[in-house]
Amino acid sequence: MANRVLPLLLCLQHVLHFCLGFSQSVDSDFTFTLPPGHKECFYQPMRNEASLEIEYQVLDGAGLDVNFYLVSPKNDVLIFEERRSDGVHTVETEDGDYMFCFDNTFSTISEKVIFFELILDNIGEDGKDDEDWKKYVMGNDPLDMKLEDILEKINNVKARLSKSVQLQTFLKAFEARDRNIQESNCERVNTWSMINLVVMVVVSAVQVYMLKSWFEEKRKSRP
Repeated sequence: MANRVLPLLLCLQHVLHFCLGFSQSVDSDFTFTLPPGHKECFYQPMRNEASLEIEYQVLDGAGLDVNFYLVSPKNDVLIFEERRSDGVHTVETEDGDYMFCFDNTFSTISEKVIFFELILDNIGEDGKDDEDWKKYVMGNDPLDMKLEDILEKINNVKARLSKSVQLQTFLKAFEARDRNIQESNCERVNTWSMINLVVMVVVSAVQVYMLKSWFEEKRKSRP
């Protein structure tokens, strides 16, 4: 029994090592400020039979809108959206550099704060990682089959954790946008309240002055 447990533990150690070092999907996020009248483009190299998912959101700026388009390596416009505040798009990719742009040229005075996240699936080298896994988990031995089940469970947990992180990141972006809207509304309310207060004070002063001047004229008109 000890002779079989030791190889199992060694294989499990290799599985955990590869599971921690290898990821089938990669995600990254970025927040930047897009000045009025400007366009900003980004490039992402991809390979065949991979998946590119782009999520974007306008966090701040008048109108909370921006033009967005995605261009393939063959210069084909895959996606074009005009004056949108957010969007989520997934495309199956081919070899080459994909370009995605955020366009604020329609705005002349308002800058935009834009958040976007890239989720890249199946971007590893073809077949190499799968062969590394199979070297440790494939076989006819019952212990090998149980090890393959453990590997499948680990991959499922890892995929769910990755999706949870992506969802939390996007929810943070929504929260940031809502907070910016609330702060902007609060600033507008305070500004108009101060204007109304100043107008009321000025009108009250004018009324007092006019009433006072009327009584003074009556006193001067008496013999």
